[in-house]
Amino acid sequence: MPFLPTISTIFIVLSAILVGIGWILIANNKRAAHKKVMLMGATSALIFFIIYVSRTIFVGNTSFGGPEEYEIYYTIFLIFHIILATTGAVFGIVTLTLAFKRNIKKHRKIGPVTSIIWFFTAITGVAVYLLLYILYEGGHTTSLIKAILGS
Repeated sequence: MPFLPTISTIFIVLSAILVGIGWILIANNKRAAHKKVMLMGATSALIFFIIYVSRTIFVGNTSFGGPEEYEIYYTIFLIFHIILATTGAVFGIVTLTLAFKRNIKKHRKIGPVTSIIWFFTAITGVAVYLLLYILYEGGHTTSLIKAILGS
């Protein structure tokens, strides 16, 4: 399913764009529009996550197919991206929870930090996509199910 990485990357980029728009909206005191756009951004991120997890389980993750001497740099970069994505997701959940609980004071403090982490997550995610599917031909892919069952 070679189209899934492209679709999931589109959703993560869309989520970052929506977060940016949401930031502009709240800066202009457009609270209702901010809420709608940020929920759309969170939904886009969730769609990305569902596609990513589904692909990981059923199709697998693609290994780096570029030059062997670059593999260590790719791996370090990928680990950095994974840490950013995990941190961004946790911050995102906390930020959304604060908003839903109407704890706006804390939401205002953590929201900008969450947004910045999410922008870097999206940028590094696009870089991973480019390295795996555009700049170099992807390496070996094995699904989690096949790895577990040994098929």
